[in-house]
Amino acid sequence: MRFLDKAKIWIKSGDGGAGCVSFRREKFIEFGGPNGGDGGRGGHVIARADPDLNTLIDYRYQQHFRAQRGGHGMGSDRTGRSGEDLVLRLPVGTEILAEDGETLIADLDRPGQEVILARGGDGGFGNAHYKTATNRAPRRADPGWPGEERWVWLRLKLLADVGLVGLPNAGKSTFLAAVSRARPKIADYPFTTLEPRLGTVTVGDEVFVLADIPGLIEGASEGAGLGDQFLGHVERCGVLVHLVDGTQREVVRAWRTVRGELAAYGHGLAEKPEILCLNKCDALDRVAIARKRRALERAAGRPVHPVSGATRMGLDAVLTEALRHVRERRRQRAAAA
Repeated sequence: MRFLDKAKIWIKSGDGGAGCVSFRREKFIEFGGPNGGDGGRGGHVIARADPDLNTLIDYRYQQHFRAQRGGHGMGSDRTGRSGEDLVLRLPVGTEILAEDGETLIADLDRPGQEVILARGGDGGFGNAHYKTATNRAPRRADPGWPGEERWVWLRLKLLADVGLVGLPNAGKSTFLAAVSRARPKIADYPFTTLEPRLGTVTVGDEVFVLADIPGLIEGASEGAGLGDQFLGHVERCGVLVHLVDGTQREVVRAWRTVRGELAAYGHGLAEKPEILCLNKCDALDRVAIARKRRALERAAGRPVHPVSGATRMGLDAVLTEALRHVRERRRQRAAAA
């Protein structure tokens, strides 16, 4: 199934049904009077977070969604039938934005969460509603109220605890495959990852979700390479694991390139905790590992983990530290809730 994380759709709730003008006409009732019923309410447009979905591909080929209108009122004081609600099933983690693409309407971050995006119009009153002591035979009935309509943007941000970032060919897919049961494409050329991938990582008795996004290159914030379009999928992460390819000559420049793109993207990514890893250490000798590790530690001002996704060297220490950040993030969310 093709991964799609952004779509624009038009929604319209149902119009309310019209009220009815009707009078009782029984043979032996001398003064019949009005008995026109009210119209039914139009259907709402509801967004629901479905944990079984992970893409917005359903909204790529259909962009217009309209809820059912309410039924008209009828004689004998019969109210029109309410229109059926239209439920849009969206992946958990979907943000719903106004047409300007910036104003947040709803954030579906919990399975089963529902939000009414457009309320159905109320039904019009029938003539029985306007009967008074002085107006015994009203002939007024109202049309139903129109439903709401709008264009909205759907933007999916994957729900992950830990984000995996780095330059293309830094070994992120190999790392993901080594620590989880995910099976991403792995090859010896850059940009093998063309869309975000998720993997479930188990450390002892605890579990967290790791997200791998396509590699960033210099100028990604300006559209170079695949750009920074997928960085939104690590906005919700509590910690970033930054992989630097140890087989390249200038490891400090590689680290600074990715950090610069994170800062240019904004949204707090540059301020997130970072676990810095010197990857592909299985291809280096001890002297090269120590030299490049010291250079990275001086530039970043934090410890550097020498790791290898191919041989699982140093992965346990990285996952343990990542789990510590995940626990702290979960405690903060629980306290806020």
